[in-house]
Amino acid sequence: MSGSALYESFARAPLAFERGEGSWLLTASGERYLDFAAGIAVNSLGHCHPHLVAALTEQAGKLWHVSNLYEIPGQRRLGERLVANTFADRVFFTNSGAEALECAIKTARRYHYAKGNPKRFRIVTFEGAFHGRTLATIAAGGQAKYLEGFGPKVDGFDQVPFDDWDALMACVSDATAAILIEPVQGEGGIRPVPAAFLQKLRALCDERDMLLIYDEVQSGIGRTGRLFAHEWSGAAPDIMAIAKGIGGGFPMGACLSTEAAAEAMTPGTHGTTFGGNPLAMAVGNAVLDIVLEDGFLDEVTRKSLLLKQGLASIVDEFPDVFEDVRGAGLMLGLKCRQPNGVVNTALRDARLLAVPAGENVVRLLPPLTVTDEDIRAALDKLREGAASLAMPATGTNG
Repeated sequence: MSGSALYESFARAPLAFERGEGSWLLTASGERYLDFAAGIAVNSLGHCHPHLVAALTEQAGKLWHVSNLYEIPGQRRLGERLVANTFADRVFFTNSGAEALECAIKTARRYHYAKGNPKRFRIVTFEGAFHGRTLATIAAGGQAKYLEGFGPKVDGFDQVPFDDWDALMACVSDATAAILIEPVQGEGGIRPVPAAFLQKLRALCDERDMLLIYDEVQSGIGRTGRLFAHEWSGAAPDIMAIAKGIGGGFPMGACLSTEAAAEAMTPGTHGTTFGGNPLAMAVGNAVLDIVLEDGFLDEVTRKSLLLKQGLASIVDEFPDVFEDVRGAGLMLGLKCRQPNGVVNTALRDARLLAVPAGENVVRLLPPLTVTDEDIRAALDKLREGAASLAMPATGTNG
Protein backbone atom coordinates (compact mmCIF):
# COMPACT_ATOMS: atom_id res chain seq x y z
CA MET A 1 0.00 0.00 0.00
CA SER A 2 1.24 3.51 -0.82
CA GLY A 3 1.63 6.21 1.78
CA SER A 4 -1.73 7.79 0.93
CA ALA A 5 -5.15 6.61 2.07
CA LEU A 6 -6.71 8.13 -1.05
CA TYR A 7 -7.68 6.51 -4.33
CA GLU A 8 -4.79 6.97 -6.74
CA SER A 9 -7.09 8.12 -9.52
CA PHE A 10 -5.57 11.62 -9.74
CA ALA A 11 -2.10 12.45 -11.02
CA ARG A 12 -1.75 15.34 -8.61
CA ALA A 13 0.95 17.98 -8.89
CA PRO A 14 3.29 17.98 -5.87
CA LEU A 15 1.80 21.23 -4.64
CA ALA A 16 -0.61 22.24 -1.86
CA PHE A 17 -2.17 25.61 -1.10
CA GLU A 18 -3.16 27.11 2.23
CA ARG A 19 -5.18 30.13 1.18
CA GLY A 20 -6.22 32.25 -1.77
CA GLU A 21 -6.70 35.93 -2.53
CA GLY A 22 -8.45 36.96 -5.74
CA SER A 23 -6.53 35.41 -8.64
CA TRP A 24 -3.66 34.21 -6.42
CA LEU A 25 -2.98 31.07 -4.38
CA LEU A 26 -0.48 30.84 -1.54
CA THR A 27 1.34 27.82 -0.19
CA ALA A 28 1.98 27.32 3.53
CA SER A 29 5.48 28.72 3.04
CA GLY A 30 4.12 31.86 1.35
CA GLU A 31 4.93 31.08 -2.30
CA ARG A 32 2.46 32.88 -4.60
CA TYR A 33 0.98 31.26 -7.71
CA LEU A 34 -1.19 33.07 -10.25
CA ASP A 35 -4.28 30.91 -10.68
CA PHE A 36 -5.36 30.77 -14.32
CA ALA A 37 -6.90 27.33 -13.73
CA ALA A 38 -9.54 28.56 -11.26
CA GLY A 39 -10.35 25.04 -10.12
CA ILE A 40 -11.05 24.19 -13.81
CA ALA A 41 -13.33 27.20 -14.40
CA VAL A 42 -14.98 26.86 -10.99
CA ASN A 43 -13.71 29.84 -9.00
CA SER A 44 -15.59 32.31 -11.17
CA LEU A 45 -15.12 35.19 -8.72
CA GLY A 46 -11.65 34.22 -7.59
CA HIS A 47 -10.61 33.10 -4.13
CA CYS A 48 -12.31 34.42 -0.98
CA HIS A 49 -14.50 36.99 -2.71
CA PRO A 50 -15.92 38.99 0.23
CA HIS A 51 -19.52 38.83 -1.01
CA LEU A 52 -19.38 35.03 -1.32
CA VAL A 53 -17.63 34.62 2.04
CA ALA A 54 -20.27 36.79 3.73
CA ALA A 55 -23.17 34.91 2.09
CA LEU A 56 -21.81 31.49 3.06
CA THR A 57 -20.86 32.55 6.59
CA GLU A 58 -24.25 34.11 7.25
CA GLN A 59 -26.11 31.03 5.97
CA ALA A 60 -23.83 28.66 7.89
CA GLY A 61 -24.90 30.35 11.10
CA LYS A 62 -28.58 29.76 10.29
CA LEU A 63 -29.22 26.46 8.53
CA TRP A 64 -27.15 23.99 6.53
CA HIS A 65 -29.45 21.24 5.34
CA VAL A 66 -33.09 20.17 5.47
CA SER A 67 -33.47 18.13 2.23
CA ASN A 68 -36.02 18.61 -0.52
CA LEU A 69 -38.78 17.27 1.69
CA TYR A 70 -39.46 20.93 2.48
CA GLU A 71 -39.50 24.31 0.79
CA ILE A 72 -36.10 25.99 0.53
CA PRO A 73 -36.58 29.74 -0.02
CA GLY A 74 -33.06 30.32 -1.36
CA GLN A 75 -33.64 27.57 -3.94
CA ARG A 76 -36.86 29.14 -5.11
CA ARG A 77 -35.12 32.53 -5.43
CA LEU A 78 -32.12 31.20 -7.36
CA GLY A 79 -34.39 29.18 -9.64
CA GLU A 80 -36.50 32.24 -10.41
CA ARG A 81 -33.39 34.31 -11.18
CA LEU A 82 -32.01 31.67 -13.55
CA VAL A 83 -35.38 31.43 -15.31
CA ALA A 84 -35.59 35.23 -15.59
CA ASN A 85 -32.18 35.42 -17.26
CA THR A 86 -32.31 32.38 -19.57
CA PHE A 87 -34.53 30.41 -21.96
CA ALA A 88 -35.70 28.16 -19.11
CA ASP A 89 -38.99 27.74 -17.25
CA ARG A 90 -37.87 25.08 -14.74
CA VAL A 91 -34.70 24.34 -12.73
CA PHE A 92 -33.48 21.23 -10.88
CA PHE A 93 -30.51 21.79 -8.56
CA THR A 94 -27.70 19.25 -8.25
CA ASN A 95 -24.28 18.93 -6.61
CA SER A 96 -22.16 18.69 -9.76
CA GLY A 97 -22.04 18.98 -13.51
CA ALA A 98 -22.27 15.23 -14.02
CA GLU A 99 -25.47 15.13 -11.96
CA ALA A 100 -26.86 18.04 -13.97
CA LEU A 101 -26.15 16.06 -17.16
CA GLU A 102 -27.79 12.94 -15.70
CA CYS A 103 -30.90 15.03 -15.00
CA ALA A 104 -30.80 16.42 -18.54
CA ILE A 105 -30.53 12.94 -20.06
CA LYS A 106 -33.39 11.62 -17.92
CA THR A 107 -35.54 14.65 -18.75
CA ALA A 108 -35.06 14.09 -22.49
CA ARG A 109 -35.87 10.40 -22.29
CA ARG A 110 -38.89 11.00 -20.06
CA TYR A 111 -40.23 13.65 -22.46
CA HIS A 112 -40.58 11.08 -25.24
CA TYR A 113 -41.78 8.34 -22.91
CA ALA A 114 -44.62 10.58 -21.74
CA LYS A 115 -45.58 11.22 -25.37
CA GLY A 116 -45.95 7.49 -25.97
CA ASN A 117 -42.53 6.94 -27.57
CA PRO A 118 -40.52 4.88 -25.04
CA LYS A 119 -38.22 3.55 -27.78
CA ARG A 120 -37.12 7.09 -28.54
CA PHE A 121 -34.27 7.35 -26.05
CA ARG A 122 -31.05 7.69 -28.05
CA ILE A 123 -28.95 10.85 -27.77
CA VAL A 124 -26.43 12.04 -30.35
CA THR A 125 -23.19 13.52 -28.97
CA PHE A 126 -19.94 14.75 -30.50
CA GLU A 127 -16.42 13.38 -30.49
CA GLY A 128 -14.08 15.20 -28.12
CA ALA A 129 -16.91 15.95 -25.71
CA PHE A 130 -16.65 15.58 -21.95
CA HIS A 131 -19.89 15.32 -19.99
CA GLY A 132 -18.80 13.81 -16.66
CA ARG A 133 -17.59 10.63 -14.98
CA THR A 134 -20.76 8.68 -14.19
CA LEU A 135 -21.51 5.56 -16.22
CA ALA A 136 -24.05 7.43 -18.34
CA THR A 137 -21.95 10.55 -18.87
CA ILE A 138 -18.79 8.68 -19.87
CA ALA A 139 -20.97 6.87 -22.41
CA ALA A 140 -22.27 10.24 -23.59
CA GLY A 141 -18.72 11.55 -23.96
CA GLY A 142 -17.70 8.39 -25.75
CA GLN A 143 -13.96 8.72 -25.11
CA ALA A 144 -12.30 5.31 -24.94
CA LYS A 145 -9.85 6.34 -22.20
CA TYR A 146 -12.73 7.06 -19.83
CA LEU A 147 -14.81 4.00 -20.82
CA GLU A 148 -12.09 1.35 -20.55
CA GLY A 149 -12.47 -1.14 -17.73
CA PHE A 150 -15.99 -0.22 -16.62
CA GLY A 151 -17.97 -2.92 -18.37
CA PRO A 152 -20.45 -2.49 -21.20
CA LYS A 153 -21.00 1.07 -22.34
CA VAL A 154 -24.39 2.43 -21.27
CA ASP A 155 -26.67 2.14 -24.27
CA GLY A 156 -28.37 5.09 -25.90
CA PHE A 157 -25.52 7.35 -27.04
CA ASP A 158 -24.26 7.80 -30.59
CA GLN A 159 -21.12 9.88 -31.28
CA VAL A 160 -20.44 11.79 -34.48
CA PRO A 161 -17.37 13.85 -35.46
CA PHE A 162 -17.17 17.44 -34.23
CA ASP A 163 -18.86 19.97 -36.55
CA ASP A 164 -19.75 17.30 -39.16
CA TRP A 165 -23.30 17.93 -40.38
CA ASP A 166 -23.40 15.06 -42.86
CA ALA A 167 -22.33 12.56 -40.17
CA LEU A 168 -24.96 13.95 -37.84
CA MET A 169 -27.74 13.58 -40.40
CA ALA A 170 -26.66 10.01 -41.12
CA CYS A 171 -26.84 9.22 -37.39
CA VAL A 172 -30.19 10.77 -36.51
CA SER A 173 -33.06 8.29 -36.62
CA ASP A 174 -36.61 7.76 -35.39
CA ALA A 175 -35.06 6.55 -32.12
CA THR A 176 -33.20 9.82 -31.52
CA ALA A 177 -34.57 11.68 -28.51
CA ALA A 178 -32.10 14.55 -28.31
CA ILE A 179 -28.81 16.09 -29.42
CA LEU A 180 -26.30 16.94 -26.67
CA ILE A 181 -23.48 19.39 -27.32
CA GLU A 182 -21.08 21.74 -25.55
CA PRO A 183 -21.24 25.19 -27.23
CA VAL A 184 -17.51 25.34 -26.46
CA GLN A 185 -15.70 22.06 -25.86
CA GLY A 186 -13.52 22.54 -22.80
CA GLU A 187 -11.82 19.22 -22.08
CA GLY A 188 -11.84 18.64 -25.84
CA GLY A 189 -9.39 21.49 -26.41
CA ILE A 190 -11.29 24.82 -26.22
CA ARG A 191 -13.18 24.23 -29.46
CA PRO A 192 -16.09 26.65 -30.00
CA VAL A 193 -18.96 25.26 -32.05
CA PRO A 194 -19.74 27.66 -34.95
CA ALA A 195 -22.89 29.71 -34.36
CA ALA A 196 -24.34 28.55 -37.69
CA PHE A 197 -23.99 24.92 -36.60
CA LEU A 198 -25.93 25.54 -33.37
CA GLN A 199 -28.61 27.37 -35.36
CA LYS A 200 -28.93 24.39 -37.71
CA LEU A 201 -29.18 22.05 -34.71
CA ARG A 202 -32.02 24.16 -33.31
CA ALA A 203 -33.90 24.02 -36.60
CA LEU A 204 -33.33 20.27 -36.96
CA CYS A 205 -34.59 19.55 -33.45
CA ASP A 206 -37.69 21.65 -34.06
CA GLU A 207 -38.34 19.81 -37.32
CA ARG A 208 -37.90 16.30 -35.86
CA ASP A 209 -39.39 16.88 -32.36
CA MET A 210 -35.99 16.21 -30.79
CA LEU A 211 -34.70 18.07 -27.75
CA LEU A 212 -31.56 20.20 -27.94
CA ILE A 213 -29.39 19.86 -24.82
CA TYR A 214 -26.47 22.14 -24.08
CA ASP A 215 -23.69 21.26 -21.68
CA GLU A 216 -22.59 24.66 -20.35
CA VAL A 217 -20.93 23.29 -17.23
CA GLN A 218 -17.61 24.90 -18.17
CA SER A 219 -18.68 27.63 -20.61
CA GLY A 220 -21.52 29.11 -18.54
CA ILE A 221 -21.92 31.85 -15.90
CA GLY A 222 -20.14 34.57 -17.84
CA ARG A 223 -17.09 32.57 -18.90
CA THR A 224 -17.30 33.67 -22.57
CA GLY A 225 -18.57 37.22 -21.96
CA ARG A 226 -22.27 36.32 -22.08
CA LEU A 227 -24.11 34.66 -19.21
CA PHE A 228 -24.09 31.47 -21.33
CA ALA A 229 -21.97 30.75 -24.39
CA HIS A 230 -24.89 29.71 -26.60
CA GLU A 231 -26.28 33.24 -26.38
CA TRP A 232 -23.70 34.35 -28.95
CA SER A 233 -25.48 32.14 -31.52
CA GLY A 234 -29.07 33.05 -30.66
CA ALA A 235 -29.91 29.31 -30.71
CA ALA A 236 -31.55 28.45 -27.38
CA PRO A 237 -31.71 24.87 -26.07
CA ASP A 238 -34.62 22.93 -24.58
CA ILE A 239 -32.45 21.68 -21.70
CA MET A 240 -29.14 22.92 -20.32
CA ALA A 241 -26.75 21.56 -17.71
CA ILE A 242 -24.69 24.04 -15.68
CA ALA A 243 -22.31 23.81 -12.71
CA LYS A 244 -18.75 25.00 -11.95
CA GLY A 245 -18.98 28.81 -12.05
CA ILE A 246 -22.49 29.07 -10.56
CA GLY A 247 -21.12 27.93 -7.19
CA GLY A 248 -17.97 30.03 -7.29
CA GLY A 249 -16.12 27.15 -5.60
CA PHE A 250 -19.03 25.63 -3.66
CA PRO A 251 -20.15 22.30 -5.19
CA MET A 252 -23.38 22.85 -7.09
CA GLY A 253 -24.99 22.46 -10.48
CA ALA A 254 -28.39 22.73 -12.12
CA CYS A 255 -30.44 21.38 -14.98
CA LEU A 256 -32.49 24.09 -16.70
CA SER A 257 -35.40 23.21 -18.95
CA THR A 258 -38.36 24.56 -20.85
CA GLU A 259 -41.79 23.83 -19.44
CA ALA A 260 -42.54 21.41 -22.29
CA ALA A 261 -39.39 19.36 -21.77
CA ALA A 262 -39.72 19.20 -17.99
CA GLU A 263 -43.45 18.55 -17.83
CA ALA A 264 -43.04 14.78 -17.53
CA MET A 265 -40.63 15.04 -14.58
CA THR A 266 -43.38 14.56 -12.04
CA PRO A 267 -42.92 13.81 -8.28
CA GLY A 268 -40.85 10.67 -7.79
CA THR A 269 -39.24 10.61 -11.24
CA HIS A 270 -35.99 12.20 -10.05
CA GLY A 271 -34.45 13.36 -6.78
CA THR A 272 -31.43 14.44 -4.78
CA THR A 273 -30.56 14.54 -1.09
CA PHE A 274 -28.06 17.39 -1.04
CA GLY A 275 -28.92 19.23 -4.26
CA GLY A 276 -30.17 22.78 -3.71
CA ASN A 277 -29.40 22.86 0.00
CA PRO A 278 -29.40 26.25 1.81
CA LEU A 279 -25.61 26.63 1.81
CA ALA A 280 -25.32 26.07 -1.94
CA MET A 281 -28.25 28.35 -2.68
CA ALA A 282 -26.80 31.19 -0.60
CA VAL A 283 -23.56 31.01 -2.57
CA GLY A 284 -25.27 30.63 -5.95
CA ASN A 285 -27.40 33.69 -5.33
CA ALA A 286 -24.30 35.61 -4.24
CA VAL A 287 -22.52 34.65 -7.48
CA LEU A 288 -25.44 35.93 -9.54
CA ASP A 289 -25.46 39.17 -7.53
CA ILE A 290 -22.02 39.91 -8.96
CA VAL A 291 -22.22 38.37 -12.44
CA LEU A 292 -25.56 40.07 -13.23
CA GLU A 293 -24.33 43.52 -12.19
CA ASP A 294 -24.44 46.08 -14.98
CA GLY A 295 -21.19 46.05 -16.92
CA PHE A 296 -19.71 42.89 -15.36
CA LEU A 297 -19.92 40.79 -18.54
CA ASP A 298 -18.70 43.72 -20.64
CA GLU A 299 -15.60 43.75 -18.43
CA VAL A 300 -15.08 40.02 -19.06
CA THR A 301 -15.05 40.75 -22.80
CA ARG A 302 -12.67 43.70 -22.41
CA LYS A 303 -10.25 41.69 -20.27
CA SER A 304 -10.46 38.81 -22.72
CA LEU A 305 -9.31 41.08 -25.53
CA LEU A 306 -6.36 42.27 -23.44
CA LEU A 307 -5.38 38.69 -22.64
CA LYS A 308 -5.85 37.39 -26.20
CA GLN A 309 -3.72 40.20 -27.66
CA GLY A 310 -0.93 39.34 -25.23
CA LEU A 311 -1.24 35.62 -25.99
CA ALA A 312 -1.06 36.26 -29.74
CA SER A 313 2.17 38.15 -29.19
CA ILE A 314 3.62 35.26 -27.17
CA VAL A 315 2.64 32.77 -29.90
CA ASP A 316 4.54 34.92 -32.40
CA GLU A 317 7.50 35.19 -30.02
CA PHE A 318 7.73 31.44 -29.30
CA PRO A 319 6.63 29.64 -32.49
CA ASP A 320 8.39 26.42 -31.47
CA VAL A 321 6.34 26.28 -28.23
CA PHE A 322 2.89 27.57 -29.27
CA GLU A 323 0.88 27.30 -32.48
CA ASP A 324 -2.20 29.48 -31.94
CA VAL A 325 -4.73 30.98 -29.52
CA ARG A 326 -8.32 29.76 -29.43
CA GLY A 327 -11.49 30.26 -27.44
CA ALA A 328 -13.78 33.08 -26.32
CA GLY A 329 -14.01 35.36 -23.32
CA LEU A 330 -11.92 34.06 -20.46
CA MET A 331 -12.15 30.48 -21.74
CA LEU A 332 -8.96 30.44 -23.79
CA GLY A 333 -6.51 27.83 -24.99
CA LEU A 334 -2.98 27.78 -26.35
CA LYS A 335 -2.41 25.09 -28.95
CA CYS A 336 1.05 23.73 -28.20
CA ARG A 337 3.77 22.46 -30.52
CA GLN A 338 5.45 20.67 -27.62
CA PRO A 339 3.55 18.19 -25.39
CA ASN A 340 1.01 20.17 -23.38
CA GLY A 341 1.96 18.34 -20.18
CA VAL A 342 5.52 19.60 -20.58
CA VAL A 343 4.28 23.13 -21.28
CA ASN A 344 1.92 23.03 -18.30
CA THR A 345 4.78 21.99 -16.00
CA ALA A 346 6.96 24.81 -17.34
CA LEU A 347 4.19 27.30 -16.61
CA ARG A 348 3.76 25.89 -13.12
CA ASP A 349 7.50 26.27 -12.57
CA ALA A 350 6.99 29.94 -13.48
CA ARG A 351 4.18 29.95 -10.87
CA LEU A 352 1.34 30.22 -13.34
CA LEU A 353 -1.38 27.57 -13.03
CA ALA A 354 -3.13 26.37 -16.20
CA VAL A 355 -5.01 23.20 -17.26
CA PRO A 356 -4.14 20.72 -20.04
CA ALA A 357 -6.87 19.77 -22.50
CA GLY A 358 -7.40 17.72 -25.65
CA GLU A 359 -5.77 18.49 -29.01
CA ASN A 360 -2.50 19.31 -27.19
CA VAL A 361 -3.96 22.50 -25.73
CA VAL A 362 -3.26 24.27 -22.45
CA ARG A 363 -6.36 25.98 -21.04
CA LEU A 364 -6.31 29.44 -19.44
CA LEU A 365 -9.42 29.88 -17.28
CA PRO A 366 -8.77 32.81 -14.94
CA PRO A 367 -11.38 34.11 -12.51
CA LEU A 368 -13.82 36.48 -14.20
CA THR A 369 -12.66 39.05 -11.64
CA VAL A 370 -9.06 38.89 -12.89
CA THR A 371 -7.45 42.34 -12.97
CA ASP A 372 -5.46 43.94 -15.78
CA GLU A 373 -2.43 43.72 -13.49
CA ASP A 374 -3.04 39.98 -13.05
CA ILE A 375 -3.26 39.55 -16.82
CA ARG A 376 0.03 41.37 -17.37
CA ALA A 377 1.65 39.21 -14.67
CA ALA A 378 0.29 36.06 -16.35
CA LEU A 379 1.74 37.11 -19.70
CA ASP A 380 5.13 37.66 -18.06
CA LYS A 381 4.97 34.20 -16.49
CA LEU A 382 3.91 32.67 -19.81
CA ARG A 383 6.95 34.22 -21.45
CA GLU A 384 9.15 32.87 -18.67
CA GLY A 385 7.73 29.37 -19.04
CA ALA A 386 7.92 29.45 -22.83
CA ALA A 387 11.48 30.75 -22.77
CA SER A 388 12.52 27.73 -20.69
CA LEU A 389 11.23 25.46 -23.48
CA ALA A 390 12.23 27.46 -26.54
CA MET A 391 14.82 25.97 -28.86
CA PRO A 392 18.11 27.84 -28.55
CA ALA A 393 19.02 29.99 -31.50
CA THR A 394 21.62 28.38 -33.74
CA GLY A 395 24.45 30.23 -35.40
CA THR A 396 27.63 29.58 -37.33
CA ASN A 397 31.14 30.70 -36.61
CA GLY A 398 32.71 32.91 -39.23
